[in-house]
Amino acid sequence: MTRHVAFVLAGIGAGGAERVIALLSAMVVERGWQATIISFDRPGNAAYHDFHPDVRFIFLADRANNRKLPKPLRMAIRLFALRKALAGGRFQLIVSFLTKINALTLLASIGLPVPVIVSERNNPLRQRANPIWRWLLALLYRRAAAIVMQTERSRKCLPPAQRARAHVIANPIALPAAIPEPVEQRITAVGRLTEQKGFDLLIDAFARIASSYPEWTLVIWGDGPLRAMLQRRSIDHGLAHRIVLPGVSRDHGAWINPGQIFVLCSRYEGFPNVLAEAMAAGMAPVAFDCEFGPSEIINQGVSGLLVPAEDIDSLADRLHALMGSPVLRASLASAASNSAFRFELDHVGGQWLTLMDSTR
Repeated sequence: MTRHVAFVLAGIGAGGAERVIALLSAMVVERGWQATIISFDRPGNAAYHDFHPDVRFIFLADRANNRKLPKPLRMAIRLFALRKALAGGRFQLIVSFLTKINALTLLASIGLPVPVIVSERNNPLRQRANPIWRWLLALLYRRAAAIVMQTERSRKCLPPAQRARAHVIANPIALPAAIPEPVEQRITAVGRLTEQKGFDLLIDAFARIASSYPEWTLVIWGDGPLRAMLQRRSIDHGLAHRIVLPGVSRDHGAWINPGQIFVLCSRYEGFPNVLAEAMAAGMAPVAFDCEFGPSEIINQGVSGLLVPAEDIDSLADRLHALMGSPVLRASLASAASNSAFRFELDHVGGQWLTLMDSTR
């Protein structure tokens, strides 16, 4: 039977959740279902990721984007706009991504005869949230038909009643058709320039070993509120000419640098897409063993190097070892590529389709 699935998210810009929805909505369409993306973007906003041409879009940007309005009023406007989009009986299933959007979707769908799958994409213990949000989520998640977590460790954070309805599904990855040619003696990191992603820690670690490898550069792809701070930090270390912040890559995967070093320096994660993508593309990974994700992706010492979370000295030591050993880089890159089959789209997407099939 043909089903119409609504995917609800904040926006269609660059990001891991947005990438997953682009892939899943395409799989839904290709199996003969209908897929609609509901986001709070403005109509006409360009999508960063490639969406299937048959995927439909509903954009809900309105007065809620007016920062002069009180937050409760903006939230109420968004709630009623989402309720209007979901009502009418056109959808047989709703899939929501990210914590606040999950809460909004569960509120907006009260009374509608449509099951809702919510997907947590981050570390629920480390996200900063108003206590009201936490209380509301605990109450609303009882309404969810299913809860998708990205790792087993994150599933265990849920209360027992919610844990019984939780499914662990990693993020699917799909590499770009054209992999860039490698640029040697470059360390790559990718992510939104926020406190969570820990790029300040990476810059400090690189500064400790930069003089030993003057030919190496550090490239941090992404944009965000901490750009100016990270640039100042690079200048303070005297490394502005060797630490590059080029912004968001023009095309998905343009940051990939096969055979070279990839660093995940996050303070916390849900499931780091970029780490799995870097490994699949044959990069040599080193990552903070933060909660959650890296230890379930990297086989320590075989497909990558894990270092204690937020330990700058240990990160500098591992980078020093990788920068000085082409043999180690090649070994880790090869094993990383071979291990990433677990996250291929056919496998992970199939888990999602099975869950959606069974949710009525």
